[in-house]
Amino acid sequence: MPLLAIVLLASKKSALRWLIHLGGPSLILLGLVDNSVVPLPGSTDVVTILLAAHHPTVWLYYAIMATAGALLGGYLTYRMARKGGKETLEKRFSKKTTKRVYAIFERFGFVAVAIPALLPPPFPIVPMLLAAGAMQYPTRKFLTALAVGRGLRFTILAYLGAHYGRHIVKFFALYYWPVLIALIALSVLGALYALFEYHRRQKRGSPKASQPSPQVRRRTA
Repeated sequence: MPLLAIVLLASKKSALRWLIHLGGPSLILLGLVDNSVVPLPGSTDVVTILLAAHHPTVWLYYAIMATAGALLGGYLTYRMARKGGKETLEKRFSKKTTKRVYAIFERFGFVAVAIPALLPPPFPIVPMLLAAGAMQYPTRKFLTALAVGRGLRFTILAYLGAHYGRHIVKFFALYYWPVLIALIALSVLGALYALFEYHRRQKRGSPKASQPSPQVRRRTA
């Protein structure tokens, strides 16, 4: 999570205390905002870690609540774009950005939602949420991809918060870029492997692969 998000939250101690006092429902509220068109990068991450640090025995509960908030917020953004069509995305971003987003989404689909949902800021998730809705991506697949990405992310953060407490916040502040690069590398490797397996299976199931060779045809004739 970026240092800026930590500084902003730390400068507003009263708001942070209120969110911690509110507990799990605060993660629903943050999820609604963080996955909207006006996101608060890193806010849900910080509060998830702090809540898990305060109540380590129920860290899984906070991971679930953070994921539920992200799903709810992401779904509302997705529905807005689904009703508004491609104009919803094109009004908010430049033509260059929208073309790039469309190209990524058309090529990767499920992964285009799951990977940004897993990665921390500054990688944006909102353009992919809008693209999924604008391109009429199936709702069930969209929610599954978002749940996989956000679920893994918040489960890891809540676990670290429960076991390492507030020190994990300082760790991310000091080693944000190395952690980010490591996550990117793992995500890219995973995506490449998934694409390799997909193309390999496509070749196996292609009509050409299933048709007998000319020599076999001659022997059987």
